[in-house]
Amino acid sequence: MITRRAALLGSLAVPALPTSLRAQAAWAPSKPMRLVVPFAAGSATDILARALAAKLQEAWNQPVMVDNKPGAGGMLAAGDAARAAPDGHTLLVATNTTHAANPWLIKNLSYDPVKDFAPVTTVVVGPNIVLVHPDLPVKSIAELTAYAKANPGKLNFGEGSSSQRMSAELYRQLTGVDIVHVPYKSSPPAMQDLIGGRVQLMFSDPQNALPQMRAGKVRPLAVTSRQRSKAAPDLPTMIEAGVADYELTWWQAIYAPAKTPAPVIAAINAKLREIAADAATRDLMTAGAADVVLMSPEEFAAFTQRELEHWRKMVQAAGIQPE
Repeated sequence: MITRRAALLGSLAVPALPTSLRAQAAWAPSKPMRLVVPFAAGSATDILARALAAKLQEAWNQPVMVDNKPGAGGMLAAGDAARAAPDGHTLLVATNTTHAANPWLIKNLSYDPVKDFAPVTTVVVGPNIVLVHPDLPVKSIAELTAYAKANPGKLNFGEGSSSQRMSAELYRQLTGVDIVHVPYKSSPPAMQDLIGGRVQLMFSDPQNALPQMRAGKVRPLAVTSRQRSKAAPDLPTMIEAGVADYELTWWQAIYAPAKTPAPVIAAINAKLREIAADAATRDLMTAGAADVVLMSPEEFAAFTQRELEHWRKMVQAAGIQPE
């Protein structure tokens, strides 16, 4: 059975910068920076990247460009960032897709998530929201499960990231429903097809889900986290909705190319902590839909290893073969 441990990242506070990092935080960029994003404009990762780019540009007085490279499950962006000069001027705004799931979902991965990158910090953690097309005659997870069982193979679920896919796979495994996987390059096009009725079901990040929920274009049923989400506090968790042992969340983080000097990593980590200390900036970073969680580079390196193992077990438990 796929399960999600209760405490993904520990405390959700933004801790003070350790003395050892403060002492190394003198580096600053000497030319324009580039934030490489694995998904399309408008995706949750893109929203975070653009908020960070604006604040880093303001703090360092250097242009910071957001470079969207969607496709191949984030492999295009991650491979590009891995090949960049290790001088701090190119960073990858990564997710559990690129650095925890892809090694188990993609046969010939063009990068190594550990050897080719220097961890900087986690930034954001959040849930997915279970959405259906408004014409689907269901208003709860129990009704969705009953409908799916009565109509095997007739419900299509769209997904634009590994966390969205695994959210659906976990639901499929725990309930025994027969639903059909429809992959997209990123969340926005999957959302558009849900709105258009070309798929009937999606496990979406809140950043993309909330505007469509407010407009009445999709119907929300539940959230995938163990606790209710501050972004949609009226929605039950999947566990509350009757799917025992269900929990899955996603994360976004910053990596630099391997061999980036430690003082450079420390300076970027320190600057991100300064940026995240402001409540208004945190809301911009998450679109009010997730939690900011910052780690030291050492903590993040250990976290990456744990997540790789966790996602390996999830993918294998779901019976997914790498493609």
